[in-house]
Amino acid sequence: MPPSPPSLRPHGITIGSLPTGPSNTIADVPGVAVGHVTLGGGEVQTGVTAVRLHPGHPFRDKLPAAAHVLNGFGKSVGLVQVEELGTIETPVILTNTLSVGTAATALVRHMLEITPEIGDTTGTVNPVVMECNDGSWLNDIRGLHVQESHVRAALDGVSDGFDQGNVGAGTGMSCYGLAGGIGSASRVVRIAKSDFTLGALTLCNMGRMADLRIDGRPVGAAIAERIKVEKEPAESGSIIALIVTNAPLDARQLRRIATRSGAGIVRTGSHLGSGSGDIALAVSTAETVPHTPPKGRVMARHVLHEDALDPLFRAAIEATEEAILNALIAAEPRTGRQGRTRRALGEFADLVFG
Repeated sequence: MPPSPPSLRPHGITIGSLPTGPSNTIADVPGVAVGHVTLGGGEVQTGVTAVRLHPGHPFRDKLPAAAHVLNGFGKSVGLVQVEELGTIETPVILTNTLSVGTAATALVRHMLEITPEIGDTTGTVNPVVMECNDGSWLNDIRGLHVQESHVRAALDGVSDGFDQGNVGAGTGMSCYGLAGGIGSASRVVRIAKSDFTLGALTLCNMGRMADLRIDGRPVGAAIAERIKVEKEPAESGSIIALIVTNAPLDARQLRRIATRSGAGIVRTGSHLGSGSGDIALAVSTAETVPHTPPKGRVMARHVLHEDALDPLFRAAIEATEEAILNALIAAEPRTGRQGRTRRALGEFADLVFG
């Protein structure tokens, strides 16, 4: 049985007005699946999260995609080609900053194994790996503990039921001065008598405790006052927002969707600090883009009219905001490098739910 997703909803806190999908996760988008490998012990607090975007072949049947950089203090791989061609051709791997190269190599090896023509009878492959820095507090990031085998295990273990909180790539992440990590949420919108699902998955490693807001309430300030936080450093963490929808959209429209994730982020209290890597990637699963050009090299595509996008904008904002809060509510207290600790939002239930 898949794990029960974290939620503020049983406590009367509902983010936004749109309905969620059945699991309120990114896996409500048909075909999307997530896998984790968690390396959580002592000085090592890190891991890998893999996201399969559709059950077909990712290289032969690419998906429309676009990225948006809110603040570019980041080390992601693969976004330049995504922006140039408007497609994505691999699963998405999330990990820590210094493990991006290892993860990219592992993802390339995976793609070579399932696609013999890459680098032989056709071009090379563009791996997409995104990151946040878990070494600023909990993880021994200099140890380079993530191995290619961990990436492969995450890819092999993808499922539509997955854990949230400080697991996988989120293991050693901090969010608003608390234990952070992986969060997810979904929304369902109706456009012209058709229902579409949009899901968000966030890797949360950003924010100052005093700035945290839950559904507009200054919960972080109350927590900081209780535990007597006198001075916090400047915001220098990061957040990755992955948004996937089965609505038919082209790359230009997906860039507009990705941009809206920023509104969801700032609603939780982040101001996207100068030292923060805040990046969104949006993908549509409605129609694939064949690697091999069709006869005549002309493709017919279906996309929503621009005037129909407003519900998806709202969905991206709401799902991103709730995904961040779900990461916080799911995370457990964590002790890592040099005995450093992060308390969990759940320890302050009276302030969160009161």
